[in-house]
Amino acid sequence: MTVWDELTGQDEAIEVVRAAAEGSGAASGGPANRGMTHSWLITGPPGSGRSNLAYAFATALLSPGTPEGDLATRRQVDARTHPDLAVLSTERVIISIDEVRSLVASSQFSPSVGRYRVMVIEDADRMTERTSNVLLKALEEPPERTVWILCAPSEADLLPTIRSRVRTVRLRVPSVDDVAELIQRRDGVDAEAAERAARHAQSHIGMAHRLATNEEARRRREQTLQLALGIRSVSDAVLAAATLLEIAGADAKAITEERDAEEREHALRSLGVEPGGTIPPALRGQLRQLEEDQKRRATRSLRDGIDRILVDLLSLHRDVMMLQLGTDSELVNRELRAELDALSTHTTPAATLAAMDAVATARERIDGNVAPALALEAMLTTILRGTTARKGSDL
Repeated sequence: MTVWDELTGQDEAIEVVRAAAEGSGAASGGPANRGMTHSWLITGPPGSGRSNLAYAFATALLSPGTPEGDLATRRQVDARTHPDLAVLSTERVIISIDEVRSLVASSQFSPSVGRYRVMVIEDADRMTERTSNVLLKALEEPPERTVWILCAPSEADLLPTIRSRVRTVRLRVPSVDDVAELIQRRDGVDAEAAERAARHAQSHIGMAHRLATNEEARRRREQTLQLALGIRSVSDAVLAAATLLEIAGADAKAITEERDAEEREHALRSLGVEPGGTIPPALRGQLRQLEEDQKRRATRSLRDGIDRILVDLLSLHRDVMMLQLGTDSELVNRELRAELDALSTHTTPAATLAAMDAVATARERIDGNVAPALALEAMLTTILRGTTARKGSDL
C-alpha cells in the first residue's frame, strides 16, 4: 500500500506531484528535476481532497529513498509529528499574521532527518493581504531544501504576487462512485450506505465520511430538508430559520465539544495539574488562551455548519430543477422523490432558479457577517414567495 492509495478521483494531479517527488530523489538532479519546485499551490472545491494530496505529497518528499511513502514517515505525517514537517491550519475565520511569521521563521531551518523541510498551509485563502505579504517574502527566497505546499479553493483566492511564485495543481470534484468506493474501503461501510453518503455529500469526501459514520449527522440533514419542504407561510419561514440555526449549532457543538474537552485535559496534564485539581494563578493565562482559541473555533464551526445547511438546501432546489427539465438520473436527494415531484409541479423553473439564487445570496451575506438569522429568514421568505406566487396563479 502506497501513500497515494488513500486519494481518489484525482489521477492527473497525483501523477504531477508523484513525478515531482520521484524526481526530487535523484542523486544529482536537485529540486528542479522532473518538475520539482520549492512552492506549490493545490486548488480545488471543498471536499475534493486538497489537504489529503498535500500530506501525501509531503510524505513522499519526507520518506527516505522512496516516493511511495514508507510506513514510519506516513505515521509521523498523519500525527503531524515529523521533525521536518511544519503545518499551519486554523479553526478560526482568518490566519493571523503572527502564525505566518512563526511558520516563516521555522522554514529557515535545515532538514533534520529527511531531504526536505516541508511547510504546509491549509486554507491559505484565509490570509489577509498583510499576512500574505509576510509569506511572499519567504516564497521569493526560500532555503534550498524547503518546500512550501499551500491549499486553497482557487488561485483567485490568493494575491497575484503569490500565484506567480507557485506551481499550481488543480483538483476536480471527484465522482460519487469514486467517493463511495473510498468511503466503503476506508470506513468499512456497506456499498449502499457509502453511495448514499457520497451522493448526499455531493462528492465532498469529508462530509461523506461523516454522513456514512455518524447517525446524528444523517438525522440533522434529513431534518433540514423536511423543514424546508414544510414551509407554508411567512411565520413558518421565520420559525424555520431559527430551527436551522439550532441545527447548525448542534452540529457545530457535536464536532467541537469532544475535541475541546480533550484539548483541555491534555493542556492540564502538560501543565502538571491533576483532573479536578486547582489551577495555579500563574497557569490560568495559558488556559484562558486555549479557551479563547476554542471560542474562535466554535464561531467558525457554526458558520461552517450553516453553510452545510445551505448547500443541502441548494441540492434540494437543484433536484427540483432537474425534474422540471425532465431528467431524474442525477438526483442528490433520491429518497425524497415524492416531495420533489410535488414541489416541481407547484413552481416554475424560473421560481426554482430564483430559490437557488436566494440560497447563494444567503451564503454571501453570511460570509459578509450579516446576522445568520436575518439572512436565513430573507432566504426562506424569498423562496416561499416564489412558491406561493405559482400556487396563486394556478387557482
